[in-house]
Amino acid sequence: MQDREAPVARTGMVAIIGRPNVGKSTLLNALVGERVSITSRRPQTTRERVLGVLTRGRRPAATQFIFVDTPGLQRGSRSLLAQRMNQSARAALAEVDVVVLVIDAHGWREDDEAVLELLPPDRPNIILALNKTDTLDRYEDVLPVLQDSARRYPFAAFVPVSAERRRQVDDLLAEIAKLLPEGEPLFDEDQYTDRNVRFLAAELVREKAFRLLGDELPFGIAVTIERWDETDSGVSIVAGLLVEREGHKGIVIGAQGAKLREIGRLARADISALLGKPVHLETWVRVRRGWTDDARALKSLGYE
Repeated sequence: MQDREAPVARTGMVAIIGRPNVGKSTLLNALVGERVSITSRRPQTTRERVLGVLTRGRRPAATQFIFVDTPGLQRGSRSLLAQRMNQSARAALAEVDVVVLVIDAHGWREDDEAVLELLPPDRPNIILALNKTDTLDRYEDVLPVLQDSARRYPFAAFVPVSAERRRQVDDLLAEIAKLLPEGEPLFDEDQYTDRNVRFLAAELVREKAFRLLGDELPFGIAVTIERWDETDSGVSIVAGLLVEREGHKGIVIGAQGAKLREIGRLARADISALLGKPVHLETWVRVRRGWTDDARALKSLGYE
């Protein structure tokens, strides 16, 4: 009697795509089980492609998922930054083994259809994730959306999920795993992102700005790490918040500096948790006019 076929290692790139503010970054974090990408209720939170890595099982039969969190497609802004974000989202489709298209479980919108138009016809490696099922009145309400989705595109699988509550995330992983090619893991088993801690720290500062300032926050804001002094006992960080106009500076600072202090306080707590040691964080705000349309400025900030 022959032995069963030995399990094989599988490794592949998985792009998470969708319109802005549909929950792509929250889904990435839920899939990886770590805080890889920042989140907020504002569109345009994700600006750069961020890799999140999940390894299941052990060599020689490990399965490694390499998730690419892409910026949502920008339709309202014509800035060079928006163009770079759109290019990043489109490029991901050509480089990956599996695509997860995320829509709201309540149904399709015009912006979802614009993303769908980017997909080549009859591609066999595209999964539809219907997110935010926790906001439905009844779980059964997703059934008409599933039927509508099946008419729109021959998806390889349909998986209703709640990224916020981490419901049916394992079901989505199982469907993705079926489409991954054979291959050895590219990252160490305990690595969960390709980004360094300075990038993650800057993103945490920007996340707090997005969350605290809400609709007041201008799109033209970026965060740079100006100084990083680390010892075994702690880290001292200076972070700069870059805005486009003098009037924006006052919005970020707030009355008597209250907004900026709160941004720093919340970011410091998260960075300390990330690094596992005490953090001293100093934040300041600087004006750089028109940086979202300045190619050199975008390059210096990493938006290429």
